[in-house]
Amino acid sequence: MADKHLALTPDALTMMDAIARNGSFAGAARELGRVPSALTYSVRQLEESLDVLLFDRKSGQARLTAAGQELLTEGRRLLAEMAGVANRVRRVATGWEAELTIAVDGVLSSPTVLELVDAFYQQRPRGVPGANGSTQEPDGPPPTRLRLRSEVLAGTWEALLSGQADLAVGIAMSGISAPAGVAVEALGELPFVLSMSPRHPLAQGTEPLGDDELVQHRAVAVSDSASRLSPLTVNLLPGQDVLTVSTQHDKLQALLLGLGVGFMPEPWIRDAVEQGRLVTKAVRRSRAPAAFGYAWRLGSGTAGAGLGLALQWWLEHLAHPATRLALLTRL
Repeated sequence: MADKHLALTPDALTMMDAIARNGSFAGAARELGRVPSALTYSVRQLEESLDVLLFDRKSGQARLTAAGQELLTEGRRLLAEMAGVANRVRRVATGWEAELTIAVDGVLSSPTVLELVDAFYQQRPRGVPGANGSTQEPDGPPPTRLRLRSEVLAGTWEALLSGQADLAVGIAMSGISAPAGVAVEALGELPFVLSMSPRHPLAQGTEPLGDDELVQHRAVAVSDSASRLSPLTVNLLPGQDVLTVSTQHDKLQALLLGLGVGFMPEPWIRDAVEQGRLVTKAVRRSRAPAAFGYAWRLGSGTAGAGLGLALQWWLEHLAHPATRLALLTRL
């Protein structure tokens, strides 16, 4: 008996689909350009290979058994997937990456990132040249599968350097030294302000607050997601008690509950401050706004040569001032 998986060829699945749609072997044979006896023989060969009965021989029509109906349902799904794979392969051959992984620092605007994803999918690339020289019409979004990774601090940079991401957005520019083959562009600056609940003891302190006062109170910090690079420590004092959380959102919730104090991006706390749920305090030590950027691995050429079309699209949109501003300030 032949291997069962070898029997499930595209031709066999197409044959099952044609018989089901036409309701008879004769109708399916006409559609497929075959004689009915050849189609009947092919069905019997398929049944023997699978060791199941696909059609009820008692009726005069091509009535599927339960097993035949299951094969038809799954066969149609497989045919659609194979057509999709063939289309994707042809589109990828024109320069679209099969997959693009983007590491995004958790401090950036998630809604803006997802709006960029939506705009990416809204594209309708030009048709793909066919083998006979014809050109297909646009029939869907780019074939590139997008994968988003949420990272923190040095973890965003590490994702790119380790090859786990093709594009890193929101890298901390301070102390960055790009190795050969990696390009870096500035995204913009973001002010961080000391924030706390109105119920926190420091909320009634006299401004500006000094390190000697801050070190006596618990700080809330987001854990650096880097596993190989040295994790970054930002705005923490030696000997200070620290509550470490996983995300910027968790940090905000901890501050609202009065679990500690912490430096937050100003846009993240703007509404809470206006509503009186958080207060901000000036500090004695001068702190410049944090500078962020984005980076990607270069292709074999320059000025975009060697870069996939999906990465080129993202770089073009990240170059827009409005996009950069939204990533840093819009929540």
